[in-house]
Amino acid sequence: MASSSSSSSITIITTFLFLLLHTTAKKTYIIRVNHSDKPESFLTHHDWYTSQLNSESSLLYTYTTSFHGFSAYLDSTEADSLLSSSNSILDIFEDPLYTLHTTRTPEFLGLNSEFGVHDLGSSSNGVIIGVLDTGVWPESRSFDDTDMPEIPSKWKGECESGSDFDSKLCNKKLIGARSFSKGFQMASGGGFSSKRESVSPRDVDGHGTHTSTTAAGSAVRNASFLGYAAGTARGMATRARVATYKVCWSTGCFGSDILAAMDRAILDGVDVLSLSLGGGSAPYYRDTIAIGAFSAMERGVFVSCSAGNSGPTRASVANVAPWVMTVGAGTLDRDFPAFANLGNGKRLTGVSLYSGVGMGTKPLELVYNKGNSSSSNLCLPGSLDSSIVRGKIVVCDRGVNARVEKGAVVRDAGGLGMIMANTAASGEELVADSHLLPAIAVGKKTGDLLREYVKSDSKPTALLVFKGTVLDVKPSPVVAAFSSRGPNTVTPEILKPDVIGPGVNILAGWSDAIGPTGLDKDSRRTQFNIMSGTSMSCPHISGLAGLLKAAHPEWSPSAIKSALMTTAYVLDNTNAPLHDAADNSLSNPYAHGSGHVDPQKALSPGLVYDISTEEYIRFLCSLDYTVDHIVAIVKRPSVNCSKKFSDPGQLNYPSFSVLFGGKRVVRYTREVTNVGAASSVYKVTVNGAPSVGISVKPSKLSFKSVGEKKRYTVTFVSKKGVSMTNKAEFGSITWSNPQHEVRSPVAFSWNRF
Repeated sequence: MASSSSSSSITIITTFLFLLLHTTAKKTYIIRVNHSDKPESFLTHHDWYTSQLNSESSLLYTYTTSFHGFSAYLDSTEADSLLSSSNSILDIFEDPLYTLHTTRTPEFLGLNSEFGVHDLGSSSNGVIIGVLDTGVWPESRSFDDTDMPEIPSKWKGECESGSDFDSKLCNKKLIGARSFSKGFQMASGGGFSSKRESVSPRDVDGHGTHTSTTAAGSAVRNASFLGYAAGTARGMATRARVATYKVCWSTGCFGSDILAAMDRAILDGVDVLSLSLGGGSAPYYRDTIAIGAFSAMERGVFVSCSAGNSGPTRASVANVAPWVMTVGAGTLDRDFPAFANLGNGKRLTGVSLYSGVGMGTKPLELVYNKGNSSSSNLCLPGSLDSSIVRGKIVVCDRGVNARVEKGAVVRDAGGLGMIMANTAASGEELVADSHLLPAIAVGKKTGDLLREYVKSDSKPTALLVFKGTVLDVKPSPVVAAFSSRGPNTVTPEILKPDVIGPGVNILAGWSDAIGPTGLDKDSRRTQFNIMSGTSMSCPHISGLAGLLKAAHPEWSPSAIKSALMTTAYVLDNTNAPLHDAADNSLSNPYAHGSGHVDPQKALSPGLVYDISTEEYIRFLCSLDYTVDHIVAIVKRPSVNCSKKFSDPGQLNYPSFSVLFGGKRVVRYTREVTNVGAASSVYKVTVNGAPSVGISVKPSKLSFKSVGEKKRYTVTFVSKKGVSMTNKAEFGSITWSNPQHEVRSPVAFSWNRF
């Protein structure tokens, strides 16, 4: 037994080592600086920032547009010293880590050739869509630049060379490709953790090629994914230009790299920024995407971000800044049905993208949750006993590990097939996957029937049958269960997400560096892949914003956003209200925002809700932020908050989110701009909620000219006797005439989440 003195020595040494490690461990920090304090003795801000560091090599990026300051690789002592050494250093925070939110859509969205090419073809040639993601596979046929005119003169970007990327691979379609990896490299110990990665814009993940070709890929005939979804693959804005900025690597997407890319993209001259990535909710002054997006918005750049894949959990929505378009995901009217014919005569319906040799006609025995492992029901790596599953079909519960990995686990254990069954977490949502063995996915109710059959039958069997591609599926769209939900925890008075777009089973371009499942053991290669996620819905809206920018170059980002929101629809193709795939219940604005985008109607919305930079500043002043916090976002020497809103919900937003709190009455004034015909008259229609009375004054708006602005005031009254609970209710306010319906959803809550 050790003596008390030796125990004390061990404690002292342990404490010393703990302090040493926590003092000297270096991290990337983002440092905000008072931009105007630069001494005249320094030629550039870069020189000034470098002078404040012990080593020039510590400096990673200098930010001039998206953010005022720099990022540096420091230990905590250096960071503390830097903050205290100069009044010009306003804030220091650790580099945040974001994650990816991971062709029939043109037809589903009504983008026929007349809308997508003939009407807007020449003008959309001038639109540049910047995509921040995992890079690009430039050899993809979706970047064909045949018949495209010269690159717009406003373009100031470039195509970077790398060890595996020749700058000559860019063309008049893919006009720019850059990579930003300093933050990632520092977090990875100064190098790349994967042999496939290098300082290069090349996409070795596939995600970036998929999102960029969804936004603006050229039309490619006879495209398919291993025979599925055959047809012409094309992006939303087929004639727009693409510029890619690689900010996401094997361990994620670092805020320092994202800020540098946004900084560069704004200066390069992009018109639209598309970011299919995000993290948790944070105050806007600590949200690097929100900070960069504010600078973009101020310069006329439309910013579209994915809402996240954390649904159906309540209050899970990400990228909630009001100057950002936050996009959720819905289904298409296309499906990939597959069936399990059970030994008891029942036929279970599911989906699959399996494309290999089928199972033949002989049923196989079913196995579920058998073995020594407590995780065998989930089919986690190493959880299956090959002596039990060999030659059989294994039932795997969805969850924890990747869906396609479950099939690989079954195959490696000797299983010949898999049925992946949803649990309550995924409900009835069906996502098709390109499994490595015959496999189908089924919903929770079907899964419960299957699990009961396996447990109750002495020798359960099944035969898997694959039926290819089916169109005109009803009902559609349906809100994807994975799509993140409101309410907005940063600013409950702003309704998020804004809209939903196609995000389930989306066909788009792919990287030749990786198999369609992303698994190392997947040796298949394909030019196109089918993926699901709000990562897929976001670039749809980015491309549509590009088309609207081409049609209406004078519109601000908020006007484009308003057009997409107020014309969105909330009825599916059976003329019923939108449903939620999580439990097949009716959806609501916390799940679908204003509804599903309708680009045809967005082209001519009638009225728009415009928002100036000054109004966004008044909005920020209404939050519980210091002036210094607001300056961090708006990047001005000072901010005057004398005209701040009394309530953040007073922002001229195209939707309403009413938080009563301790009040019974909430009153908001909105201003709409006539972008339709002169002499237009609109009348209001109100759909209220059971516990709230809504009145609108005036009830009629008459516009003499195009561009004229009119205001109206809405009074929301919480009825007596309504208990202060966490429940939410919903309604809508619609301005309409024979040509247009301008609809705003309204969400009501009585307490903060």
